[in-house]
Amino acid sequence: MTGEKILIQRAKKGEIAAFESLVTAYERRVYSLALRSTGSPEDAADIAQEVFLHAYRSLDSFRGDSGFSTWLYRITMNLCVDFARKNTAQPQSLDQQTADQIEETHPASQPETALANSELRRELDAALNMVSEEHRKIVILRDVAGMSYADIGAALGLSEGTVKSRLARARAALRKILLERGNISLPSASKQTERRRGDA
Repeated sequence: MTGEKILIQRAKKGEIAAFESLVTAYERRVYSLALRSTGSPEDAADIAQEVFLHAYRSLDSFRGDSGFSTWLYRITMNLCVDFARKNTAQPQSLDQQTADQIEETHPASQPETALANSELRRELDAALNMVSEEHRKIVILRDVAGMSYADIGAALGLSEGTVKSRLARARAALRKILLERGNISLPSASKQTERRRGDA
């Protein structure tokens, strides 16, 4: 039995120190996920606090079918969705990892130099706020929280195949918005191919 499972069992028996250890292990990731979703440090802190309060009260319902982190992420995303429905929230600036993930999906469409450009990150920021809640959520879970396809599937109640296809559509939607906004220069696929051949 892992140390985490031991902590969970002890927390279920009412041992506060054990639950506090679980909070310490996950509070930064829960806060980061909430921050990316809400765009507000204050709201993210409130949501993170609510996540762990909810987790503590519902700990007996955690059966261990999925990982504890997946369970926490599911609670976090549900609270973030509730928050989004009640408020007009703007996401925080996306980091370089998100730009890299979109580039991997569409390697012929974005130059390496643009990925390091803060302007692209700002555009990604705006584009993410324009896609559907479904697409925004899955991009945040994969490209920001760094969750595996299996964990995302468990959190959202989807198969891994559905997660992958939905993520691909979400990234494609982001790229389409970037192109339509026209605030960054994206080379054509043919030009990118010619450049890569010249490098070969």
